[in-house]
Amino acid sequence: MNRTGIAAALTDLLFTPALGLDEAADRHFAPDYRQRTDGQWADRNEFLQHIAHLRTVVADGSIEVHDELSDGLRYADRHTVHVTKKDGSAVRTEVYVFAEFAADGRFRRIEETTLMLEGSDADRDLGSAR
Repeated sequence: MNRTGIAAALTDLLFTPALGLDEAADRHFAPDYRQRTDGQWADRNEFLQHIAHLRTVVADGSIEVHDELSDGLRYADRHTVHVTKKDGSAVRTEVYVFAEFAADGRFRRIEETTLMLEGSDADRDLGSAR
């Protein structure tokens, strides 16, 4: 089983516009995927709607993984999302993730907390996938 990781998943979702959103999501997220970001739950459809919106705002960026651990179907990491918006402004968010893999190696559940390092309050959703 090949497992995904947060850097590959977010790179495909946010920073690879030539890759269709559904194809990117199917590579990294199970059909029953759900996510809690800063206390708010989203199912897979809500998650994809949010990513579709982010794709209209994000010009470029990268994921810097600081710590990454996995044990069986459990996964945890700490990473920073660096985003350049289409208006030229920058957003930088540190994210703490606890997750569960599906049997096929895709994410089934992610619970994350975000910390805005650079950007405005209006940019808070650019550092997370909620």
